[in-house]
Amino acid sequence: MNHTTLHRAAPSARPPTASTDHIAEELRHYDTHLRDVRGLAAETRRHRVRIVDRFLHQKYTGCPVNIAELRPDDVRGFLASQLDARRTPSNASQLASALRSYFRYRTTCGDQVGALTAVITSPVHWKLATLPRAFTPDEIERLLNSFADARRWPKRGYAIVRCALDMGLRSCEIANLKIGDIDWRAGTVTLRSTKSMRQDILPLPMATGQALADYLQHERPATNNPTIFVRHLAPHDQPITANAIRGVIRRAYRRIGLTHSRSHALRHTLACRLVENGSSLKEVADVLRHRSLNTTLIYAKLDTPKLSAVALPWPGSAS
Repeated sequence: MNHTTLHRAAPSARPPTASTDHIAEELRHYDTHLRDVRGLAAETRRHRVRIVDRFLHQKYTGCPVNIAELRPDDVRGFLASQLDARRTPSNASQLASALRSYFRYRTTCGDQVGALTAVITSPVHWKLATLPRAFTPDEIERLLNSFADARRWPKRGYAIVRCALDMGLRSCEIANLKIGDIDWRAGTVTLRSTKSMRQDILPLPMATGQALADYLQHERPATNNPTIFVRHLAPHDQPITANAIRGVIRRAYRRIGLTHSRSHALRHTLACRLVENGSSLKEVADVLRHRSLNTTLIYAKLDTPKLSAVALPWPGSAS
């Protein structure tokens, strides 16, 4: 049976919500595929599902999802409308990646989508073209000190930033930390819900451990939930989300006047500090848990002494 037939409206479905129900069911199937087959992290899945949701609503308003009805011009029209709203290379790359991913999923359902995929082009994007954005020591000191002036839950915010800054944890990894993941005697943290779908054991820096212990002992709400960072507001007894983690970090940026908005800058800052202190790219890749060393190559541009050793002499110079 073709997968598309699974999405036809049931005879008892109410017409006003039929289209929404079909699209919602289609997105649930797609998200399950991304999670169970592709092994993608929740945040990546959320971005791709959001784009595909917009695409399906543009075509299938008031009718069931039927991929056989799609034409290349439908894909071109969607991309053009989305790029008119935000014409940046990153937005174009995200749109292209999400649509390709969705059409690959549809091939597993028996659909012929070669003509649709053929019209998706990615923008020119030179690898390693930019330097990673990292904070200066003064900015880091002001960022950490800013939690003394935070109005709500300063110990939680301070511990979150230390996790990102000292261990290079991603927002989703901080949100998924459990109390049982910390071995206080051995001074290690076990990461079980990582982007690469594997288990990693990292050393727990003393400053990070002290910040976590301070939060757990003096500010964390009483709850049976094993997650370290939990909600302070209703619904209680629930872990905070990766989006909430990013919100805590962005608010800390704003308190000290930083215009940067990405929590990932704290990971970049850790990597830059390691390179400046003489760590190899392999060591940086291990700390950041990159699956490929190519992801870490951008930090080679920060190692000025080693780069000067391989630089060619300027024409006409004495050396």
